[in-house]
Amino acid sequence: MAWVGSFDAFVQSHLPSLRVEREAKMANYTSFRIGGGARRMAFPRTEEEVEHLLSFCREHEVPCLVIGKGTNLLIADEGLDQLVLNMLEMNKIRVEGTLVYAQAGALLSRIAVAAQQAGCAGLAFAHGIPGSLGGAVAMNAGAYGGEMRQVVESVTALFPDGVRTLRGEALRFGYRHSVFTEEEGVVLSAVLSLEKGDSAAIRAEMDDFMARRKASQPLEYPSAGSTFKRPEGHFAGTMIDQCGLKGTAVGGAEVSTKHAGFIINKDHATFADVVALIGVVQDTVFREFGVELEPEVKI
Repeated sequence: MAWVGSFDAFVQSHLPSLRVEREAKMANYTSFRIGGGARRMAFPRTEEEVEHLLSFCREHEVPCLVIGKGTNLLIADEGLDQLVLNMLEMNKIRVEGTLVYAQAGALLSRIAVAAQQAGCAGLAFAHGIPGSLGGAVAMNAGAYGGEMRQVVESVTALFPDGVRTLRGEALRFGYRHSVFTEEEGVVLSAVLSLEKGDSAAIRAEMDDFMARRKASQPLEYPSAGSTFKRPEGHFAGTMIDQCGLKGTAVGGAEVSTKHAGFIINKDHATFADVVALIGVVQDTVFREFGVELEPEVKI
């Protein structure tokens, strides 16, 4: 924890207006509602503040976790001896014609609504995805046949060698994959390219997707969405269901009875509960199908 004193002094002298939370309880910042305290959580509002913070981390060799809405994270109960950068205050959205300019902390749901109200089609699939733009770009989030790579025009990100704007193949989009899952880069903003459409029709499509999501997913419980990536040639939820694992529990964690692809925090689950249940599911599916399930949630 020696870095904490240096960090506090750095903020006081270089970023006096920066909001910083001490011993931030990560359970309050993740959709799983699990996780102990992070030594410091900073809420940058500008790209310059992000640059200053990451420079501090590199200079002092401080581990740094960059988060948005925290919808794909499982954090240990003992917490994190590192700096957490919470990007949610960098959340500006602007629509010009069929282009949407948004900062990394803007929620996908808000971006989708802004696009719909401007009569821009192509982002309805993202309306029900609960995360922020930065995380969605980094993992090429998708739903109902749509993926971020279909709409991303460019991404501006901070790499160790400076700020770069990437387009096309440089983004290396794949299934739940991008250049940001390979390299040390932090998404700052992105431009989304959409098409002209009818606002009412887009709204109806968004409402349909949301109704389907509510009907099929256990949204009433804390979770990190789909727990496992889709194995090639298979569907994780289907295999888990066929193994009879719906309702299987470890402590307060449970395989949802509504959708087997979700592990939920049903009753004050701990980090250890969820990790153990992930292991039970992986072992059972491998024994029955010979398929190794890879977690989609970042542990």
